[in-house]
Amino acid sequence: MKRTIANNAPAAIGPYVHATEANSIIFTSGQIGLNPQDGKLTEGIEGQTKQTLENLKNILESANSDFEHVLKATIYLDDLANFSKVNNIYKDYFNGEFSARSAAEVSKLPMGAKVEIELIAEAK
Repeated sequence: MKRTIANNAPAAIGPYVHATEANSIIFTSGQIGLNPQDGKLTEGIEGQTKQTLENLKNILESANSDFEHVLKATIYLDDLANFSKVNNIYKDYFNGEFSARSAAEVSKLPMGAKVEIELIAEAK
């Protein structure tokens, strides 16, 4: 049985939901650094990375999970030169309990974002 997860993350900018859960596994949609209050993209790679991870944190909490239960992360960057800047922020959300992860540079992201992250996690 599939369950749809919605919360106070920014409204979807397309025909998708924030996350779905099946058999206690949570699949988030890719999130970018949109501020949930005004729907605007946060400035700069560091600001967008923090906001993206905060959005994901809220989604995971709505699904009865957290970063300690993330199994796999996928990070899309508009410029791989920002890889270390993203890593410096990303690591703080995982408290040393890292998951499997992939990262790739892509030519464009929605709304001109610099970073997009999607997660697969287990429910607590």
